[in-house]
Amino acid sequence: MEGGERSKDKGEVAPRSASGYLDPHYWNERFKSEEHYEWFKDYSHFQHLVRRHIHPSYSVLELGCGNSRLCEELFKDGVTDITCIDLSDVAVDRMRERLLAAGLHGIKVLQADMLDLPFSSQSFDLVIEKGTMDVLFVDSGDPWNPNPVTVKKVMEMLEGVHKVLKPQGTFISITFGQPHFRRPLFESPGFTWSVEWNAFGDGFHYFFYILKKGRRSAESQACHNEKHEPSINMFHEELEDEDYIFRTAIDVMES
Repeated sequence: MEGGERSKDKGEVAPRSASGYLDPHYWNERFKSEEHYEWFKDYSHFQHLVRRHIHPSYSVLELGCGNSRLCEELFKDGVTDITCIDLSDVAVDRMRERLLAAGLHGIKVLQADMLDLPFSSQSFDLVIEKGTMDVLFVDSGDPWNPNPVTVKKVMEMLEGVHKVLKPQGTFISITFGQPHFRRPLFESPGFTWSVEWNAFGDGFHYFFYILKKGRRSAESQACHNEKHEPSINMFHEELEDEDYIFRTAIDVMES
């Protein structure tokens, strides 16, 4: 199934307006009834990309876990030191219950704000997020010149990630945001990471960014696996999926 994937019928899940995705109350209410949803495809679609950057010895932090199964999939791939955070206490409680029922006692799940990470400097080998940063852009205005409030929040998130990464750590961001919108933020002064990316998905493209701390050169070399700008042609089922709604809110001016 393309786009997001949900374990139950969707029902009335999306908020009335895109800005509703910024409301913690919306997520609490949603997570009370929704068992599972995967933003931007499930792990199988980008597993080949993740495997290049993980190792069983790594400590991993997942931002905005929601009710995704990403942490379980990373665990199956041999990574056992995993910490997941989410702002929603409902999501955290339900994730803990799910992991306990599955016997995955080594995965830690904490209620925390990605804009104010409660971890010491240089705590993790890898930080990963899938669609979490995109929420900050739902009311950003012109994507070429996002409003100052959005930029401030994004920079707070990135600064926190940069801080908690170990000296040679990696940040993976899985997103709708195209390179010409994301690179100015990722390459802001003060960050020491290099910036690379790949695109994945059939017709409906997503971006897989790899930011390697301590490896930034005078001119970061970006790696793109497509010769042309990604097509935005979508299948019928994608047009009906919530990911499409999310994309139109974030990148309304891209096409």
